[in-house]
Order: sequence, then C-alpha cells, then structure tokens
Amino acid sequence: MSGIASTIARSGGPASERAPKTSAPALGALQGSIASIREIDPSLIDDWGPKDRLDEFTAVNAEDDDEGFEALKNSIRDGGQHVPILVRRSKSVEGRFEAIYGRRRLKACRELDIKVRANVQDVDDATALLAKGLENAARRNLSFYEKARFAEAIQAAGHASVTVRQVLNISVSGLSHLTKVTQNVPSRIGDLIGSAPKSGRPRWTDLAELFMERKLSEKVALELLTKIDATLTSDERLEALIKEAAKRGPKAPGGSREITPLEGVVIKAGRGSVSLSIKKSGVNAEFANWLEGNLADIIKRSFAEFAKLNSRDDN
Repeated sequence: MSGIASTIARSGGPASERAPKTSAPALGALQGSIASIREIDPSLIDDWGPKDRLDEFTAVNAEDDDEGFEALKNSIRDGGQHVPILVRRSKSVEGRFEAIYGRRRLKACRELDIKVRANVQDVDDATALLAKGLENAARRNLSFYEKARFAEAIQAAGHASVTVRQVLNISVSGLSHLTKVTQNVPSRIGDLIGSAPKSGRPRWTDLAELFMERKLSEKVALELLTKIDATLTSDERLEALIKEAAKRGPKAPGGSREITPLEGVVIKAGRGSVSLSIKKSGVNAEFANWLEGNLADIIKRSFAEFAKLNSRDDN
C-alpha cells in the first residue's frame, strides 16, 4: 500500500478527508506519484467492480451516512478535493476511466459539477480489488453485512475465495461466517434492512438461522419489514425483524429454504420437495453442462451412501 499511502500523504488535506496510515500487503503496481494525478471530468468515469457499501447506493440510507456525505461535499466545495480517487483507463472505451475506489468523492464532484482529482493507474482486476479493500480499511471499516455482500460480489465476479480473504483481510472461518449470512438471508431483505453498521456477526447470524430454521421466509420478512417504523435506523430495523420473527412458530407458513452455493446455482427445499437449478450461462455454464451429463451417477452414488449410513444406524 506504500504507493497509495504516499500519494495521499503528499496530497495533504484537512483531517476530515485525510486517510490514516494503514499497514497492508505491498501493491507494487500502485506506486502512485504526483505526476499520475489528473483532473478528470466525472462524466468520463464509470463505476467498476463489486459494490462494497450499502449506504447511498441503496434505497435504505442511515441519517449518519447522508450527513457524512453532505459534510464531504461541503468540504470539497469550500476547500477543494485533497485526496484523489483511484481510477484506471477503460479497457473497452478509449478516453474513459473506471473508478476503483472513491465513489463518494466522485459523486460529490458530480453533484458540484467540478472535475475530480484522480490517481490514474494501469492495474488488473485482482490488484484493483485489493486497493478497494485497503481503502475501506483505511477510511471507514465496512459493516459485517457490507463485508458479506462485498465478499459475495467478488466471488460472483469469478474471483477465488483466497482473493476475497486477501481483500477483506479475513480468515477461512471469517469468510465462512459471511457466506452463511449471504446464502441464507435474501439480498432483497438485506437491502431493505441496510448496512447496520453497529450490528456484528451475532445478530446477522441470528437472522440467517431464522431463515435456515424456516421460522422466516422472504415473503414473511417483507411483510414484517413493511410494518416496521420507516424512521428506524438500519440497526434498529434488523433488531426489530429478528424480534418479530422470533415470536413466530417453529416454521413460517409455507416457508422454504433457498441456498445459492455458487453463482447461478440455486437449491430450494420446501415441505414437499427439494429442487436444484443451474443456469447454463455465465461463469458456471461449463459446470452446468458437465453436471447434466453426470448428475444421474452422482445421485445414485449419494443414495447408495445414504442407504449404507442408514443401514449402520439401524444396527
């Protein structure tokens, strides 16, 4: 991170916009310098990569996030933009750029109708993801749920779990906790709750387990969320949903469990059946075709193993 850190340090700026020092793996491709910083028309910059935050980029906004963005915009209006964003040249359209991090600063400059100061670097996707993760660590830690959704988005883009762990600086078990939430809490429900910055793993795990135990379904969760006071913060919405769901019986009426172990792969388990569906397009197209030719044998072997285990249990 030495290149990013040194660029930020040299650029100066008030405390409200200066990034703190962060120790992180070296990113040799990002040896930033004053010469690489340019002023660019925001209309020439496109968003890139997985979303890492659930604040102003979703329909649910905590008041603190709104106030924080307005303070950032006022700071840039009054004193200028001191900390540059990181961009790379577009691979598909000449003359355009892709924003790796600094979306809030980019948004502020767009609304102020001024050029944005940007550090232009030619980096690959893996290095760009690392830079995004390091910037998050340096500025404002992502909430547990934001990390979970960010991890899910990185994997959906085709990156390996080791990349996710490196970007978010988490262990194998840490990634497992995040995955448990995204596999069981429907993303639509998460969007309506919001980032819940004060709620950590325990409360999100509680919510995931409510879905796993079929005490809550997406339909019921949507109904409950519509009844919750709209003025509540995202943390309060999460807490209210958990409390309301916990009052229900052992199973939500007509509840079913839906798991997405891989992008494009959906397992649905209801009272009367279990179904598996796989998209024959996207990153798992080849896997879907392979599975189509091998699924019968896989089912037969699985059933034989099941029968053998049950035979042992009977004895």
